[in-house]
Amino acid sequence: MSNSERDTLQLVKAVDQKIEKVRTRSLDVSFNELLDMFENEELIIAPEYQRLFRWTKGSQSRFIESLILEMPVPPIFVIELEEGIYELIDGLQRISSYMHFRGKHPLKKNDDGSFQFLELVDCDIVPELNGMTYNDLPKPLEIKLKRNFIRVEILRKESDQRLRYYMFKRLNTGGETLSPQEIRNCTIRLLDDKFNKFIVDLSENEAFSTCIYYLSDEKTQQKTDQELVLRFFAFKNAGERYRHDVGDFLTDYMEKVSDPESPIKFDYEMEKSCFEKTFQILKDTLGQQVFSGVNSNGNFTSRFLIYHYEAFSVGIQPIIDRVNLSDVNTIAKLKEIFMDIKKDDEFKHMTTGGGKNYSNRLNDRISFVSKRVRDVL
Repeated sequence: MSNSERDTLQLVKAVDQKIEKVRTRSLDVSFNELLDMFENEELIIAPEYQRLFRWTKGSQSRFIESLILEMPVPPIFVIELEEGIYELIDGLQRISSYMHFRGKHPLKKNDDGSFQFLELVDCDIVPELNGMTYNDLPKPLEIKLKRNFIRVEILRKESDQRLRYYMFKRLNTGGETLSPQEIRNCTIRLLDDKFNKFIVDLSENEAFSTCIYYLSDEKTQQKTDQELVLRFFAFKNAGERYRHDVGDFLTDYMEKVSDPESPIKFDYEMEKSCFEKTFQILKDTLGQQVFSGVNSNGNFTSRFLIYHYEAFSVGIQPIIDRVNLSDVNTIAKLKEIFMDIKKDDEFKHMTTGGGKNYSNRLNDRISFVSKRVRDVL
């Protein structure tokens, strides 16, 4: 047998072994049954996943219109947690739109706590539906809607846990309205949620929040604050593996820390202490401006700069154990050093313009800060 034939057989065998670990089945379920399952806690939609429901009223309305017209709709995907209990992993927008129209969506409530009913808008095939709510539908259309079926693809509980995670990741990667960190937050739970919760908790740290003050509201809504926490640990602990694509690098690091089978051991207590001290130092020195640039007059700009975030948060790690937070002279000295760095033309060149995402550029700006602080402390 030739080497080529042997390689082919090994590849086929590897694929077959993975296929054997996937257990699936399909069901045709009415939307009314799905709603009943959700209300009876037989269909789980994780709270953080529900909050990603972002279809416009027009998109929701056109989906309801499609159901009334008995048009085919794509399947949804669930994983089996235990016998008869499923968790939604793909199909959130469709299920949530139906729940909203029925007045059952948990995040669509009035001020008095009552549920909101979606009022149809922008229906373009049957415009006569516009302005209607579920309670306005004639009985024949109400029945037609409730009995409309959808294919449910079930990944059985016997399936390999890591394959369930990768299936979720592939189904949800690339969603038009989801940021990379929102996708990570949802998918990583299928491996282990401990690291994800750790990141979320640290994103609410008071000193950290002060330091990223100029991060835009839009970025915060997209969970960029949580991604910044992840970015800190990834570049601090695994920066040598980074090449160019930041998104893939962050996802890979989060997977490796979260995967119970990974050889990487993450010391949560030690890492939390390091994070808190790092951002307390940064807050006590330059506060809200620590990740801002300075203009030609030497004045701060009101912008959050990601290159400054990486350079300063990771760059001070070599001296962090030598910093006494109660020593006002040390803090004053660091503040002076940070200002000198920000005004330095070489550092400005390292942190402005495009093409700065490559590993050597990242290492240059981190090393620049590290050398300056080492020379003084």
